[in-house]
Amino acid sequence: MMVRALRPEDRAGWEALWRGYLSFYEQALAPEVTDTLWARFFDPAEPVNALVVEENGALLGLVHYIFHRNTWMTGDVCYLEDLFTAEAARGRGVGRALIEAVYGRAREAGCGRVYWLTHETNKTAQALYDKLADKPGFIQYRKLV
Repeated sequence: MMVRALRPEDRAGWEALWRGYLSFYEQALAPEVTDTLWARFFDPAEPVNALVVEENGALLGLVHYIFHRNTWMTGDVCYLEDLFTAEAARGRGVGRALIEAVYGRAREAGCGRVYWLTHETNKTAQALYDKLADKPGFIQYRKLV
């Protein structure tokens, strides 16, 4: 099992994982949203990044993360936006490996913090997250505009 950067030739495997992630959260996106996201991964001007876990040529998991400025630190922070492990690979350390790889990339980029959200019903993921990060108690509010 190896964590590595996403490559252009990974589109089919990545897209299968991406569809699984969207399905897990009962979401559907227009194809142009997925196409735009894919293009951003390979645009050096974009702060959007992706890593995958590969084993024997198959992609087992993905993580998308974004470096951005914030108002509480002089350096950037890292938002871990999407994390997904193929169902057949769950319980094998894929999620942990991806999170730890993002920690490493964030350190290399000089980020002072990595943060993410999960749904309150995602108890399986929370069991892992509670081992890898602090839960600061903030509640998310949002409104589509």
